[in-house]
Amino acid sequence: MPPSITLSSLTFALPDGRVLFSDLNFSFNQERTGLIGNSGVGKSTLLKLVAGELAPSSGFVSVTVTVGVLRQMQALTPADLFAVREVLAVLRKAEAGDASAAELAHADWTLDARFAEALGRARLEAAADTPLAELSGGQRTRAALAALVFAGPDFLLLDEPANNLDRDGRARVAGMIAGWRGGALVV
Repeated sequence: MPPSITLSSLTFALPDGRVLFSDLNFSFNQERTGLIGNSGVGKSTLLKLVAGELAPSSGFVSVTVTVGVLRQMQALTPADLFAVREVLAVLRKAEAGDASAAELAHADWTLDARFAEALGRARLEAAADTPLAELSGGQRTRAALAALVFAGPDFLLLDEPANNLDRDGRARVAGMIAGWRGGALVV
């Protein structure tokens, strides 16, 4: 199987000219890989280059798989994180007897169960419309990771997913990553 992500002669310099890394040549396959290093050496920058959020100074990044990135959350509810708000709204209309025939024909009747299962794997008991502000930082991180896994990319990019979590929160995030069967690059 060809590599999922390939870095070829990759160099990245900051706007002030400081080179974070130069001439990186590496391939990531469908496995879990950890990037460990001191602050400021370019781990997060490397993830942004792989995700296409930054352009390299020279060289290139080739990504041949779908990639999911654990980002800072801007969503308001778990339904927003999972990008299922509209689909859930159709199901609620159907339950109330207010859905049109077209809506009923395209309704995802398994969504509620799959959504609950995904949150359950993250050890969260939150309704789809629970404001994320009511969840702890660790719960929000686990919800975001659950949404990322729910989306089903081939490869995960996780930038310090256990940052600022207590021991239990770190253990739960580690368990979710251990259960992931695709590739992952974890800072």
